[in-house]
Amino acid sequence: MKNLTLPIRFGIVTSAVLIAYFLILALLGKHTNVFFSLFNGVITGFGIYETLKYTKIREASKFTYGSGFRAGITTGVIATILFTIFFAFYSTELNAMFLNELSEKWSSDYTNFKGIVFFTVAIMGIVTTVVLTLSFMQLFKSSNNPKK
Repeated sequence: MKNLTLPIRFGIVTSAVLIAYFLILALLGKHTNVFFSLFNGVITGFGIYETLKYTKIREASKFTYGSGFRAGITTGVIATILFTIFFAFYSTELNAMFLNELSEKWSSDYTNFKGIVFFTVAIMGIVTTVVLTLSFMQLFKSSNNPKK
């Protein structure tokens, strides 16, 4: 568990930044524009990158691809779960009309529209986490090439 304290802390901070970004968009009335959710990937990517950087510094010579991958995935999953919980709370309790504004056509066609949206938010976060962790680990992994 000691090895996961850094990724958990970074995951909590990343989710807080995601929530703050969403609330800023809500204040500006832009939270129903799906295009702005692309910046969530940048926020998540920065959190994962910083986690990997500090994990490599902390572990130094004991840093392996597996430990870095675990740290990145943990950070992203924690951030995604916390943001999805907030998103579900916001769209059901704080602004009940949000999902209808988000997609007027879909919300009337599907009986379980809220569940579909929450599942989509969670899956997008998990996929972003996996792709970014795999990408960033290419920067942080140690080389297997023999030194000349």
